[in-house]
Amino acid sequence: MLNPISSYMGVHADALPLREQRMKLIASNLANADTPGYKAQDLDFNTALDAATRARVGSRAGGPGAPAATHEAHIQDAISTGAAPFQYTRQASQPSLDGNTVDPDVERAAYGRAALEYRASLSFVESKVRTLLTAITGQ
Repeated sequence: MLNPISSYMGVHADALPLREQRMKLIASNLANADTPGYKAQDLDFNTALDAATRARVGSRAGGPGAPAATHEAHIQDAISTGAAPFQYTRQASQPSLDGNTVDPDVERAAYGRAALEYRASLSFVESKVRTLLTAITGQ
């Protein structure tokens, strides 16, 4: 059965957790900027969002996006992996001698943009919640 709240929130209900995951990956890249052999990770946000949206719409209709579990642990495994299938190793623009592919300037710029996108999605969700509260309270 479709959750009416996530349906009301639209794409931003799917986007917020993915944006959070991407910010964590970028922060991890920045934290490991001096770690020899560390490979910068990123999230293919558009593909992950498309898959999350299809899963939400498919589960409503019982269609191809609906999760099919033959064992209760299957759903838990899918939840625990989160966006892992959409993670990829980012290629370095100028690799270092120690094998680290993190470029701190690129990562800081990516983090700033990701934070801005996260805040935009959060603002849309906040607006929807305020509208819902206004409808409930009648003010």
